[in-house]
Amino acid sequence: MVKKLGISVLALMVATPCLATEDSQLVSETVIRIGGFYSNSNSTMDVTNPILGEDFKIDFEQDLNLEESQFLPFFEIFHHFNDKHLMFIDWKQLHRSATVQSLSTPFQVDLDDKIFDVKLGSQLKTTLNIDIARIGYGYNFYHGNNFNIGVSLGLHAMFIKTGFEGKVGTCIEGENIDDCGIAAIPNVVDEKITAPLPDIGLYGTYEFSPGFSFRAHAQYFQIKLDDLDGRLIDVRAGIEAEISENWHMTAAFNYYEVDVDYEQKSGIDDVNIANYNLSYSFIGPMLSVSYRF
Repeated sequence: MVKKLGISVLALMVATPCLATEDSQLVSETVIRIGGFYSNSNSTMDVTNPILGEDFKIDFEQDLNLEESQFLPFFEIFHHFNDKHLMFIDWKQLHRSATVQSLSTPFQVDLDDKIFDVKLGSQLKTTLNIDIARIGYGYNFYHGNNFNIGVSLGLHAMFIKTGFEGKVGTCIEGENIDDCGIAAIPNVVDEKITAPLPDIGLYGTYEFSPGFSFRAHAQYFQIKLDDLDGRLIDVRAGIEAEISENWHMTAAFNYYEVDVDYEQKSGIDDVNIANYNLSYSFIGPMLSVSYRF
């Protein structure tokens, strides 16, 4: 963790989004940026075999056919109050769903505070959505005619939605698995939101030629709350080109990684029902366009 944080802080010295590079005459400015890149996902869930009573791992990509590589969009807004202060909001998402025609092994999950027995040989549609939202404040503590370096403070929240649709049995707590009712459930969904937790970073930008700026940033945060443990690393460096007075385009290299471990427990005995291990990462180019006014 310390090593990753050190790498992030070092990268942060290069910088973020859309900080003013002109001079201290900037009164206020709002920048909206939309872009995307392809993510590589690896998501597993530690579940229980209701027949054998043994734990095993379900792989969302291999066993449940969720896409491993997918386009990941992002959306960012920055508002500069002057040459030193700014507020920002950003959002990233990974939404996936897939259907398998049969399951080789049944398993139990705890969704919406109920235990569900996913039956052997059933057709199953799986949904796994992760959204990450952030709001924060930036302060430019060092700037010149063509560069800025600043520090940021932010709050992150992760929205995780897990859903199953197909042949699923509903089990009452303590009930024998053979007595569980079997029904075609239209859509069983479990939604979880992490508490907003803080992160800190550095950013900067350097205008090396009129209309062209080198920008980069790195962010790091880690979540440790009750049965949830997660972290995010985001390092980006690239060139922003001015298309017109209001429109800009950015080509950058991005390293992005999110890992979430979540333990689901149920019952008086505090038994593990499903442990989620969710992660997706990306290393490669990204493109975005921004409009400022």
